[in-house]
Amino acid sequence: MNITIWIIQGLAAIAFVYSGWLKAFQYEQAKSSWGWVKDVSKAFVVGIGIVEFIGAIGLILPRATNIAPILTPIAATGLAVIVLLGALFHVSRKEYREIGVNVVFFALAAFIAICRF
Repeated sequence: MNITIWIIQGLAAIAFVYSGWLKAFQYEQAKSSWGWVKDVSKAFVVGIGIVEFIGAIGLILPRATNIAPILTPIAATGLAVIVLLGALFHVSRKEYREIGVNVVFFALAAFIAICRF
């Protein structure tokens, strides 16, 4: 089971690194990829991106180095909350197509949090 959790952590980390990197460091590309980015402030998008990027690092590094491994499920919980809030944001904007991605990301983060706590 531990190997399965590590695989899921790796996949989730890759997904969150990509999403976070795009929002935080490739704002113009994020703006052309996601319609909602045009309707909120750049600081808001970049802030979410930085949180996702740091959270992705938190999914792997603490547990892999055995330095404060409790930070891994905390990072997963934080990412699950961010994704859940994102889903609510998309519901409020009637962007139902976007919610599927949020559900997958939420499921990955919640699974990691539950298994690692």
